[in-house]
Amino acid sequence: MPPLNVPLPLGVPIPTTDPGFAAAVDAEILRRSRALLGAVLAYRSHPFLRPEPALEPVHVEGTSRVLAPARADGPPVLVIPSLINRWYVLDLLPGRSLVEYLACAGLSPHVVDWDAPGPIERDFDLTSYVAGRLEGALDAVLERTGRKPALVGYCMGGLLALALAQRRQADLASLVLMATPWDFSGSGAGRLIMAWRSQIEIMLEMHGELPTEVIQAMFHAIDPLLTVRKFLKFAEIDRSSPECEGFVALEDWINDGVPLAAPVARETLFGWYGENRPARGTWMVAGEPVEPRRISLPSLLLVPANDRIVPPDSAIGLAADLPNAVAIHTALGHIGMMTSRHARIRAWQRLTDWLQGNM
Repeated sequence: MPPLNVPLPLGVPIPTTDPGFAAAVDAEILRRSRALLGAVLAYRSHPFLRPEPALEPVHVEGTSRVLAPARADGPPVLVIPSLINRWYVLDLLPGRSLVEYLACAGLSPHVVDWDAPGPIERDFDLTSYVAGRLEGALDAVLERTGRKPALVGYCMGGLLALALAQRRQADLASLVLMATPWDFSGSGAGRLIMAWRSQIEIMLEMHGELPTEVIQAMFHAIDPLLTVRKFLKFAEIDRSSPECEGFVALEDWINDGVPLAAPVARETLFGWYGENRPARGTWMVAGEPVEPRRISLPSLLLVPANDRIVPPDSAIGLAADLPNAVAIHTALGHIGMMTSRHARIRAWQRLTDWLQGNM
């Protein structure tokens, strides 16, 4: 609402002295507040329980696992999610699952489940994850299937996939980067993170990791009213509908994040967002700079056009740096690429078509 005594866009002044107007505003505020509270309570009391995934662990190292179907007959695909969110955004619900879609297309998905850092992982940096855990996961897929897998990275997982691809090109068939950031130079989040650097460092020293609540607060700062808007929309949904169940499943995943080990938090927040090391060529893994121009694998970039977490301008820079890359823009958001009802046609079908031609 415009501030009082400021003309509306059509030049009609707000009737600030009309008691009926003030009463109407109070009534609308009360209505929306009740709707918001009712929606939050409805979410918290919803009986939804996530079904058991149709995957089993085929490789375990520390808190990290590789999950896959019991049979691995098709061409293998090793999928790497972000370190700060649970893997099952890739397998949210039957019918809304990238993992299920890949399997139905005749491919053999193998998904990395990072889980939360344990006593060993709390000292990990990104080299530990890429040159340690991911190389171990790749070796396990090669041994289990006898075939070179395609490597698919989502969000932060795309950067980890890129570093792994540079190290192990000879053992991979192709590379896919979905909603993967690269150039952080225009990031408002980066400026915010650097302004908070001293406070973040205090938390890292206290906890040895960046707590989930802090990570969620950073995402919340991108769009502070998003939670209000989505729950007001949820208030209007039929509680028995599949749409309602989908909302609850996604919200459960959003609230089920994991902390970042302190060295990883420093490397990603200050190195990536603060200093833009990836695009500047100064991000190092195992003593070597990560340089996309050295990766000759067939590569696909899937760039969500409506992404507010990884703006398209941040992701598309990789297309010019990867020598054998094609880029596809798709009318989806960052999380919608994995969970929306449009993802099958706008992203997953295009992904599987490309994979089947590059395996």
